[in-house]
Amino acid sequence: MIDTFHDMQAKLEATPHLLRLGRLFSETVLVQVGDDEIYLTFENGHLTQVTEGPSRKTPWRFALRTDADALTQFWQLLPAPGFHDIFGLLKIGRGNIDGDILCLVKNLRFFKEFMALPRAARKDAA
Repeated sequence: MIDTFHDMQAKLEATPHLLRLGRLFSETVLVQVGDDEIYLTFENGHLTQVTEGPSRKTPWRFALRTDADALTQFWQLLPAPGFHDIFGLLKIGRGNIDGDILCLVKNLRFFKEFMALPRAARKDAA
C-alpha cells in the first residue's frame, strides 16, 4: 500500500493542474487502510513526505479510514456506485472521515483528485 502512495506522489508532481489546486494546502493527512496507517504530508500542494505508521506522535488534520478492498475498488478505472468517491465510501459504510472536516471541504477537489490518481495509471495501462 505504501508503494501506491509513493507512486501517487510522483504522479502528483506530473499533474500541474492538481498542484495549482493544492497550492494553499499544507497539512498532514492520515489515510488508514485496515490496520495500516499512512501519513501524507503536503506542502503547498506537493506531497513532501509519505510516512508509514502507526505513530501517536504525528499530528494530522483529518483522516480518511477505509479497508483495503474498498480502496482497491475505489481505484478501479470505472468504480462501481459507492466506490466512485470518498463520500460514496462513507455512504455505503466502507469509509470514515475524522478530524477537521472544514479543512477537507476547503481542499475537497484537490484531495479527491489526489486520491483518484491511481485510476489514471490504470487508464494509461489499458
